[in-house]
Amino acid sequence: MTASPPAIEAVDVSRTYQLDGVSVEALRGVSLTVQPGDYVALVGPSGSGKSTLMHLLGGLDRPTGGRLVIGGRDVNALSPPEMATLRNETIGFVFQAFHLLPRTSAVENVALPLVYRGVSARQRRERAAAMLGRVGLGHRLGHRPNQMSGGEQQRVAIARALVTEPTVLLADEPTGNLDSVTGAAVLELLERLNAESGVALVMVTHDQEVAARARRRITMRDGVVVADSATDDGTAHLHDRPLSVDHGRPATLVPAPSAEPRSVSGSGPGHPSGGSGGAAGATGRLPHPPDRGPGSEDADAATGDGSDS
Repeated sequence: MTASPPAIEAVDVSRTYQLDGVSVEALRGVSLTVQPGDYVALVGPSGSGKSTLMHLLGGLDRPTGGRLVIGGRDVNALSPPEMATLRNETIGFVFQAFHLLPRTSAVENVALPLVYRGVSARQRRERAAAMLGRVGLGHRLGHRPNQMSGGEQQRVAIARALVTEPTVLLADEPTGNLDSVTGAAVLELLERLNAESGVALVMVTHDQEVAARARRRITMRDGVVVADSATDDGTAHLHDRPLSVDHGRPATLVPAPSAEPRSVSGSGPGHPSGGSGGAAGATGRLPHPPDRGPGSEDADAATGDGSDS
């Protein structure tokens, strides 16, 4: 039987930014492979390069050096429109701040990426409704973000990321704006989807407890990978706690009890709701970030204008 090709492969990838005429090396020769169905936690201190790497793996930026292959395609050989299409077809994005269109219903937020696929309005709604059902929100189709808790908004964002059936789901601090109970429910949902659909899950997190749930852990420092449990001992590290998957039950998440109140802003206490441009940032139609320096990609992802310049 022929083995499946890697979902993402990075070989000696570097990324250098120019800041006021000074070269800053955010990544310095990173090599890693993400296989279909992987569950990876990407960890490291602030400034380690993990966010820069995440945005490269998602096709939001291009490497300065080395080779990066996403979905079997070398990103350096792609035009900006081809990059946008590759993101839309291959990568799903989940952000800490949700980035939902605030005046748009849940089903319309989830359907947004399908607009770029040329899917008809009726099919978009049907697929979006089905995906919201999978994440336990089939009863909230017509609700806007300001009518939902933070946990519900994050599940809408997850449904939006998965409605295009990507091969890789990139989650940047997906529980960072949630209380512990709601965050645990969101993680269990991501794990269930990873196990049942086979989508590779790559998650950036500062939370060691969250990272410990992953089957593989990649640690970065000073722009390089200093540890990778998939290669340290020759095999992927498997945590002792089994995935919470019950194949005899529907693939939905039963909302966990939470002290998190409904929020007028739609984000829960202290939870940003995301700007109106943010939903474009989760559709795969994101701008190619200019050379502005580490951390700039987050602003681009949150304010995508639907082009790739």
